[in-house]
This record gives sequence, C-alpha cells and structure tokens, in this order.
Amino acid sequence: MKLLKQFLFLTLLATTVMFTACGDDDTPTPSTDLIDVTGTVTDDAGAAVADVTVSSVANSSKTTTTGADGTFSLNGVPKNDMIKFEKAGYETKEVAAAATLNTTLSRGPGALFASYFTSAGNSVVDPAFASGTIQPGGNLGALSTYPATFFTNVNYKGAVNPTGTAWYAGWSFYDNLISGQTTSDPISLGTIEVWDDAKMSAAGNTVNWTADKTYVLDGFVFVNDGQTLNIAEGTVIQGKPGENVAASALIIARGGKINANGSASKPIIFTFEGDTGGTDATTRGQWGGLIILGKAGLNSTPGTTQIEGIPTNEPRGNYGGTDNADNSGTLRYVSIRHGGTNIGADNEINGLTLGGVGSGTTIEYVEVIGNKDDGIEWFGGTVNAKYLIAAYCADDALDYDEGYRGNNQFVIVHQDPAADAADRGGEHDGGTTPETGTPYATPVFYNVTSIGNSGSRAITFRDNAGGEYHNSIFVGYNRGIDIEDLIGQDQDTYKQWKDGNLKLENNVFFNIKAGNTGADIFKISN
Repeated sequence: MKLLKQFLFLTLLATTVMFTACGDDDTPTPSTDLIDVTGTVTDDAGAAVADVTVSSVANSSKTTTTGADGTFSLNGVPKNDMIKFEKAGYETKEVAAAATLNTTLSRGPGALFASYFTSAGNSVVDPAFASGTIQPGGNLGALSTYPATFFTNVNYKGAVNPTGTAWYAGWSFYDNLISGQTTSDPISLGTIEVWDDAKMSAAGNTVNWTADKTYVLDGFVFVNDGQTLNIAEGTVIQGKPGENVAASALIIARGGKINANGSASKPIIFTFEGDTGGTDATTRGQWGGLIILGKAGLNSTPGTTQIEGIPTNEPRGNYGGTDNADNSGTLRYVSIRHGGTNIGADNEINGLTLGGVGSGTTIEYVEVIGNKDDGIEWFGGTVNAKYLIAAYCADDALDYDEGYRGNNQFVIVHQDPAADAADRGGEHDGGTTPETGTPYATPVFYNVTSIGNSGSRAITFRDNAGGEYHNSIFVGYNRGIDIEDLIGQDQDTYKQWKDGNLKLENNVFFNIKAGNTGADIFKISN
C-alpha cells in the first residue's frame, strides 16, 4: 500500500509538472494577450490615406481598411503581433502592434506621379483642333515661363498658333497630310547628276548644288573635314535604292559643313531616286537619310563614337568631342522623305541623324516624312532647333541618347493612324556606355504637338534620361509617359525626376487609352 501511494503521488506530481510546462509557452490566450488596435494612416506629405489594407501578420483573417480620414480599427490581435499596411502606389510597411498606432506610408512612384501630374499644371483637356489643322481651340490652361534665351515667348500650348497661318503651310509634305491628302505634291526635276563619294572628295573645299539640277546620291557620300556643301533653295537630292553597304546617304563628317538654305516657297527636298511627287507617306525605306556629325560632347566612353550604320573602319563616321559650340552649318526649309533603308539586321538609317552636333549649327523648318526608322535622332551634342516635324515614321518620331542637351521649340509629331504602325512619339535615353555617364541628357522641349495612334506610347524616358517638356499637347496614344525605375539601382531615370532633371509641366493630354487620370498617364516602367 505504501508503494502504491508513492507511485500515485509521483504520477500526480509528473502530471502537474507536464501541464505547467505546456502552459508556459509564447502562444497568446484570448483572454489576456489580445488587444484592439486603432490609429490613423497618413502619407509623407501629411495627408490621410484612405483604403489602406491593415492586417495582422500572425492572423491574416484579421484585416480592415482605412476610411476616408485615414482611420482604422483592428480588433483582437495578439499584443506581440506585427501590423501590415498595404496600398498600391505606397511602400508596404509593418509596425509592432499597439493600442494606438498612427503610421506614415511613403508614397511610391505611382502615387507621387499622380500628385505631380496636377501640381505641375498638367491636365486632361480636349485641344479641340480646328478641322484639317492641329491649331488648338480655346484656353488650355496656364503656361510654363519661357527661358530668357533661345525660346520664343508665346501665349499658347502646342506647336502651332491657334490663330493665323500655320508655319508648316505651303512648303511641307505635312501640310498635305494634315489637310487629308495622303501623297506629296509634284516634284520638278532638273538635269540629273550622279554623285558618289569619290566625286565629292574631288570637288574641292566648296561645293555648290543648284536647283536646275537633281543630285542623285550613289552610296555613302561624305562631306569631308574642311569641306562645305551649299545647297540652293528648291534643289532636289535623291538617294539610289540599296541596302547594307549599297545604301545611299549624305553624311556630313566632323569638320564638314552643310548649308541647305531653302525657303517657304522653294524648300529643299531629299527623297529617293525617281520620285516625282504623288508618293504616299507610308512609302518608306527607299534610300538612307541625312547624317550630320559634329564635335560636341557626349556622355559615353571614350567621348567619341562611330555612328550606327557606318563601318567601324571608316574614320569619317566618328562623332563627338569637346567643342559644344561646334558649327556644322544650316538646315532651313528642308523636307526629308521616304528614307530609312536597312543597313544591317533590324538596323535602319534615321531620317535625320545628329551625332555630337554643336550649338553653332542652325536647324529650322525641317520635316521628316515616312521614314522606316526614327524620324530625328540626337546622339549627344548641344544643337538647338525650331519648327521640326516627324510624321508617319515607322519607329520613334524623336529619339535621343548619349547626353543630348539642346533646346527645341515648335515640334510636331504625327504618327501613322494605323495601330502599331509606329513605336513611340519619343524614345529618350540618357546614356549608353555607361548609362550613368555625364553630362546627363537634359534637353528642353517647349510647344510640342504629338499625335499618336492606339498602339503606341507618347514618351519613354529610360537609361538615366532627364529632359523637359512644357506647354505641349499629347493626343491619341495608347499610353502616356513612361519613366524607368530600376530596382536596386540608385541612379536612374526616376531619380532624375526626383532630382528635378526631368520635368513635365503645363502639358495637355487627351484621348490616352490607358486612362484619363494622372496615375494612368504618368507611369513607372522597369
């Protein structure tokens, strides 16, 4: 009996110890370890944030959302829990549970862009173009102040004055397109002269092309260092057909100059061999294009680069340097049509290529129509321009890279209305090798009218690009403005925007398929 009592006593003692050990863990009990959490969520600008999902990390079924005033109440969560705050466009945050829990969520790029869209004076408004024009009607809102130099101070948005005669009228192929015609006016040809590179090299330091002749380019024709090509108003230049090494293009080498001085009544026309007018704007890739290479600075290593499409063993294809005021001549009232032939696999020539061109160069009243690649592309440099048109091009209308930092005003982008007939209105890259090279790409555009189609994007900023668009109109695109934010990379295009090197101010957007709010139109891409 004594042994039995001892056994029962030890059994009871062990059981008591076992129950005591099992009850001494970290599992909260409903009666003593649960709390109710209340608080307010604000953003980093101090504004209440509605519709934030507030949830228990330990028990995901415990969840609520903030009200319009940012307040919430979450009942019955473990006191040692973490509370998660989530909302699209804001950085997710976890905070230790407390009876009173006020917290701040940092706005992500999407929320910041949505706020910036309005605060920077951008709006969604129908520009109400007059029939057969891109002249806007009505008041489109406040204007950005014009810088004191280069820019013309005007009181309207977009590329064209709402009243009076449009600056593209009469001389441009674009004038036909916007009025509903699809083909060019008749072209009067003169006596045919075929020019190849050997003929240009042997022509002396000054070469004059006149309107009584039509000059046919046979292959790559270089205007050499120390040589000046003067082209009289009304002159027609045509490129022979051909691809790769047989492509035809006019190339102004570093140290060479082109003075193509057309007029509103007698523009200079670059087109393909045999074109007598009546050619559709969708006729593309019939010859190469016009390439101008200068000595202005780039942000790529080693500071000079070989232009795309020119063999690397051809030294006259090099561009870049240290002379930001370099002068490559003048383009005025020049129409460049139907270019962009293939010079390699998926590699075409731009309508107008500007490689390292300096601010001493004059570019005014220049159009590129129906190019198979980009309309106008800047590779670094500092050249300024007014009255530009890039229309019906099959890739990007405007493209820049390698630290381009010039000024541009009164610019028309008009894409082929067929869906997917073009890529972007603007493809804007900062650098290449390296992407973060300096000087940064910070060109400034005022008074742009950019008309897209339902398959294209208005502008993509990427590869650490900066840049500015003011007092401009964007209509008819699938997407609006894309700004690249690279995960894990400190210096990128999103940072350029945060640092004030990328600005989009007092612009009008309309009929953007992605939506009609700031958050729809300004987007992060990665």
